[in-house]
Amino acid sequence: MTAINNPSPWQQQSWNSLFSYIQQDRIPQALLITGTSGLGKHALAKRFVYSLLCSNMHADGSCCGVCNSCLLIKAGTHPDLIQIKPDDDKKSIAISQIRQLLTDTYLKPQFESYRVLIINPADAMTTHAANAFLKCLEEPTERTIFILISNKPNKLPATIISRCQKLSVTLPEKHILYDWLSGQGIHDNQETRLNLVRGGIFTTQQIIDEPLLKQRTDCFNDWLAIAKNRIYPALISEKWQKLPETELLNWLISWTSDVIKCACGSNQAQLCNQDMAKNLQELAQQLHLKSLYKLYDHLLSSRRQLDTQVNFQMMLEEILVQWQQLNGRT
Repeated sequence: MTAINNPSPWQQQSWNSLFSYIQQDRIPQALLITGTSGLGKHALAKRFVYSLLCSNMHADGSCCGVCNSCLLIKAGTHPDLIQIKPDDDKKSIAISQIRQLLTDTYLKPQFESYRVLIINPADAMTTHAANAFLKCLEEPTERTIFILISNKPNKLPATIISRCQKLSVTLPEKHILYDWLSGQGIHDNQETRLNLVRGGIFTTQQIIDEPLLKQRTDCFNDWLAIAKNRIYPALISEKWQKLPETELLNWLISWTSDVIKCACGSNQAQLCNQDMAKNLQELAQQLHLKSLYKLYDHLLSSRRQLDTQVNFQMMLEEILVQWQQLNGRT
């Protein structure tokens, strides 16, 4: 239970707020945890759940890790912990899932503490699902707690938000992240890694994932190869279409943004991708700023379409063809 009982350094203040609910015996009926992606909001919620359901919670709020409830949570079989997320082949939480949740809440919790329902990401609920969930909040059942987790709370109906206690997990100060990286045994490219987190390009766990960082570098080299007319966009879009969609578009957006910064006279210290500065500066010298802005707008529009049933490979090919043409290659 070490990972559960030891939050990341930037989560400590948020954990103190959650623990105060337990100390004061004022557990909110509905809790909305927000913050940018990658700050460990779900892990924080799970720590809260462990402590709420633990039969022998320690004085500091940490769970014992050995009681029946803790072991059931760890095994994923606790009857009073229900987690709702999009089905594996879906991007949204359907009304049928919320209706099942409603059915579950009609019964009393099987243990003597609470029943906890985690919805993550809460903003993935369809309009019909959100309307159905509102009924849960309006007609709370005995000892039932809802925990909603969201990177995009503005997508949630105001009627739901207004019925929740709010907890915002914020980005830590740079020195905290530096110390954390050093504690993970990572000392190279710390500035770039931190910029990627603070720019929302990577999560805190992704910046210590060396294979993923290598994948980013490989994709950047493909992007350069298209600019130099060494490979066809169609081949790269086919290669990339199996990569994580949001992450890949975030990389493309950050590279384009950095080229624009270079074209506007920014120095290396102002770039997000400082480890790629030389190539980005070279690209900026040969590209038209107006065309870069058009590509940047296209990328932002494409990212917004990821919640739809868009053909990701075709989207990528269209982006990469525009990138090729921008570089004067047809």
